[in-house]
Amino acid sequence: MKKIIFTLFYIHFFGFFSAQITDTLKISRSEAESVFLNKNLDLIIQKLEISQAEAQVVQAKFWPNPTVTVSEVNLWRTYDIEEQPALIGNWGRSSQISAEIEQVIQTAGKRRKNIELQQLEVEGEKYELQEVLRELKKLLRNSITEILYNQEQQKLYQSQISSITKLTKSYNNQLTLGNISKSEYIRLKAQEMEFKKKLISLQQEIEEQQTELKALLIIPSNSYIIISDPLVKPEREISELELPKWMETAQSNRPDILLSKNKEKYALKNLELQNALKTPDIAVSLNYDRGGNIMKDFIGVGISVDLPVFDKNKGNIQDAKLEVTKTGYEIRKSVLKSENEITSVFHNYQRTQKISEEIDDDYEETLDSLMRSHEKNFRLRNISMLEYMDYLDTYIENKMIILDTKKELNEYYENLQYVVGQDL
Repeated sequence: MKKIIFTLFYIHFFGFFSAQITDTLKISRSEAESVFLNKNLDLIIQKLEISQAEAQVVQAKFWPNPTVTVSEVNLWRTYDIEEQPALIGNWGRSSQISAEIEQVIQTAGKRRKNIELQQLEVEGEKYELQEVLRELKKLLRNSITEILYNQEQQKLYQSQISSITKLTKSYNNQLTLGNISKSEYIRLKAQEMEFKKKLISLQQEIEEQQTELKALLIIPSNSYIIISDPLVKPEREISELELPKWMETAQSNRPDILLSKNKEKYALKNLELQNALKTPDIAVSLNYDRGGNIMKDFIGVGISVDLPVFDKNKGNIQDAKLEVTKTGYEIRKSVLKSENEITSVFHNYQRTQKISEEIDDDYEETLDSLMRSHEKNFRLRNISMLEYMDYLDTYIENKMIILDTKKELNEYYENLQYVVGQDL
């Protein structure tokens, strides 16, 4: 009895909580995907990271700034100085000054190689965007499938609750009149409460799924999303003959594989850059010296270069070579992973599809029709409670098998698109 009272309180409380939701949003699968592509914050952030990488390409194109040095300036007159012509007005007759401008010139194509490295970074960020999109799209579609699945379950249990509540009221009247035993009424009432408890559990699950879906679509928390599409099997027919094509498609479309290939390109380009760094850069300078040489106004040019005696960049070159080898293995690993995933998901889809094919098109309608017939006959006392309850269990189980099959087919189909790397 306590359990029944608690359940009734829970139903009332949940109904009150649901009443607080002010905005119901009815949306289709395609509309949800459109909102997702335009508003999802993870995608926006990843696009900004691409722009940041592009900014680094712009930065890499600039030459190093020249360096200007002014030195040897005396701020006071010293003894035994040879006077010189004034610089500004009467100032400068006893002043010395030296100035130099220096420009570093990168050798061995370092600047070009660095630009190419940054361009590969941009490509990598674009593949990262594709990978984020692939992951989130799978999450979005499976979330929608879960909500549809639970919406259909809600309809199923709401329908049965509506029917069994009428029967319970009728049996309560019959109990009052002494026409039935109390155990029959309690059995029927217990079934009603069991359905209501299941409905509450479904509503709780949908609340969790609503939270995830609203986060993906950037929808306010006070909204309640209803997916308008029915839960149906995927329309596209797939065959095992397509497996080789899918494996080939994955190598050219899966972002994780493209990222691995991009990393290899980056490693090769970095190896080129590290080899180029063995060659020292050249610094060219132009000097002016007043009063510090045998010439009063001396102008000269200079050149400086590091001597690669001790540091020949050997460690960095060796590290870059090892990175090239490592990225080659990572590509092989990604390709093998994709092939295994495609094969596994396809076989799971195939097994579920076989079960689906065994369910006749009119099987669900037949179940519903028989359920209505059993309810009517039970109400007219043409069948016993045991017969009615037995068919009710069979009905619920078979309806759930149909729903489970549709849900699993949708999930495996979406997983297949995910592992192939494109919509099929």
